[in-house]
Amino acid sequence: MKSRERFFDCITEFIFLEDAPERADVIFVPGGSYPDSAKRAAALYAQGYAPFVLPSGRYSKLTGYFPDPEGKGRRTEWEYLRDILVQNGVRTDAILKEDQATFTWENAICSRKVLETMGIEVKKAIVVCQAFHARRCRMYYQEQFPRTQLIVCPVVTQGISRENWYLDEKKIDVVLGEVERCGSQFHEILKARIPAAQRFSVRPESCDG
Repeated sequence: MKSRERFFDCITEFIFLEDAPERADVIFVPGGSYPDSAKRAAALYAQGYAPFVLPSGRYSKLTGYFPDPEGKGRRTEWEYLRDILVQNGVRTDAILKEDQATFTWENAICSRKVLETMGIEVKKAIVVCQAFHARRCRMYYQEQFPRTQLIVCPVVTQGISRENWYLDEKKIDVVLGEVERCGSQFHEILKARIPAAQRFSVRPESCDG
């Protein structure tokens, strides 16, 4: 049983990242149709951890539209998250706008472009995301903000936590799906960073010797 527990711990420690909050320049909130991340971001803002909150998202690339969970006709994840932030005490002029991203990688890319356009230098940033999404968010945002210290402050959503993810089939599917995507999606990002000449000149050795 101990070996199985160590196996679970490896996955748990890889996926469920969590840092203590620190004073930062901005709080990132990757898009979604759940309120928890925006509420956590609002609480961090209220405690003075950052002067700006940047929710990001248009809708999921998989659906092609935003199904407003409250039925208020909002067409983007950004609108939904903005409203939750305002409802929880965030000033409207502290909420930055990014409403074009359709998946996590675009959340990071488009958020960087927004900040560059506004001339906001980000030396330190907080990322508030779903707990099981923490590793992939850190990977994507760190790639786009290589000189920024990222602080991941996740929130448990859908009842999936580091303590229980391996006790339920659906939770297992979600978490192991994140493990798979960390490889299947990020390997293309890494390969794109290799100079073209080097990519095409390298050939794998033959298995025939």
